[in-house]
Amino acid sequence: MTQDFFQTFILLVLVTDPFGNVPLFASVLNPVPPARRPRIVIRECAIAFGLLLIFMFFGRHFLAALHLSEVALRIGGAVILLLISIRMIFPHPDGVLGRTDGAEPFIVPLAIPALAGPSALATVLLFSSESTGEVLVHVAALAAVAVVWLAVFLSAERLQKVLGPQVMTAFERLMGLILTAMSIEMLLSGIREFVKTL
Repeated sequence: MTQDFFQTFILLVLVTDPFGNVPLFASVLNPVPPARRPRIVIRECAIAFGLLLIFMFFGRHFLAALHLSEVALRIGGAVILLLISIRMIFPHPDGVLGRTDGAEPFIVPLAIPALAGPSALATVLLFSSESTGEVLVHVAALAAVAVVWLAVFLSAERLQKVLGPQVMTAFERLMGLILTAMSIEMLLSGIREFVKTL
């Protein structure tokens, strides 16, 4: 059971990629007053955790009720991620999300798709049909991953100060490039799965 916990924990850390999402969080939270940032980080992590938890238990029923396939979820998430990654590579005056007129980010893109993206949702869907004991292990692993999110994103500003703006900008561009490749791969994977259903 301990081995299952660590396997699930490592898998979810890799899928949600908190370290790779540091530049995205930093870019999105940059216009927000520093005093508000920790609350937003906690809120967005809680939303992502809650959504993944719900999908772990009810994901298949939810998709079936809306007549949505996992392929559609993967393709839609890939398109959103591609648009965000392009803005990370080629900075826009309005920022990663476009003009917000002082509004703080809510759900998109920090909770979804940065943390609870299509790959993470698809991953927890695989856990939904397991036995009760295994589901409890998966829930504990997800909770541990959420703690990692909080630790990483609450210290993101300090990390930026240590590394400096130039290094963080270069890191953001690099992660934008990687996110572009990941989004294209997810898109192609979704298209391949869709073609198989024809």
